Amino acid sequence: MKTRESIGILLLAFGLWAPAPARADVYQEPEAFIAEIFGSNTPPKVLWLTKEIQAEVTAILGHPPMQLRQRYWGDAKRTVWLLEETGKEEPITAGFVVVDGRIDHVRVLIYRESRGQEIRQPAFLRQFKDARLARGARLDRDIDGIAGATLSVGAMERMARLALYFDARSRN
Repeated sequence: MKTRESIGILLLAFGLWAPAPARADVYQEPEAFIAEIFGSNTPPKVLWLTKEIQAEVTAILGHPPMQLRQRYWGDAKRTVWLLEETGKEEPITAGFVVVDGRIDHVRVLIYRESRGQEIRQPAFLRQFKDARLARGARLDRDIDGIAGATLSVGAMERMARLALYFDARSRN
C-alpha cells in the first residue's frame, strides 16, 4: 500500500496525474447561436451590474453574480442572452432570446453534467416559450421537472428568470 501511495504522490508532484476533465457536450457554439439570431457582425452591448442589479441577481440565482457586467446582443425588439449557471456540479451554458418581455426561445448550448441532458430536448424547452416575469422575479408559469435532472431544471429556470430580468433592465 505504501508503494501505491508513493507513486500517487510522485505523479501528483510532477503534474502527471490529474482528475479527468469534466465532459462537455457542445450542442451549438455560442457565437453560432448569436449569428443565427442577429447575423455574424453584430457587436455585443453591455449591461453593467450596479449594486441594485447585483442584489436582484443574487435573489434570482441564490448566489452573487460572478461578474460586474453582462454582455448581450439586441435591437429595438429583442435581446439575446448567453448565460451560465451550475446544475449539480458543472455549469450549463444556454442562450435565451427575449422578445417584448417574453422568452421567444431558449437553447442549451453546452452541457457539462454527467446526467440530465434531457433539458436540451425541445419538449422540455418549449415550456419556456412566452414565459414572462411575474411578481417577485418569478416565472409566470410552472416548469415541469425531469426525473434525474432536478438541479439542471432549476438552473434553467433561474437562467430564464435572469434573462427576462436583464432584458427589462437593458430597456430602462
